[in-house]
Amino acid sequence: MSTVPTPFALRGDYITLEALIKASDLAGLGQLARAVIADGAVTVDGEVEQRRGRKLRGGELVRLRGAVVRVEPAGAL
Repeated sequence: MSTVPTPFALRGDYITLEALIKASDLAGLGQLARAVIADGAVTVDGEVEQRRGRKLRGGELVRLRGAVVRVEPAGAL
């Protein structure tokens, strides 16, 4: 099943994975972001990512529990 990605526009050069999950409300509650990353429930471009400080600079697809967010570079949207 294909899920249409939700675009997320960067405001600066990058956003960390943890901050993206909080800002896009992927984990439901902000404090759960760290836990879902540590549990290996998040993928970035199809690879499991467990570094909450991973810098996303645009072009990445982040997946968590069936939701997909496409990170767009600043000024792209």
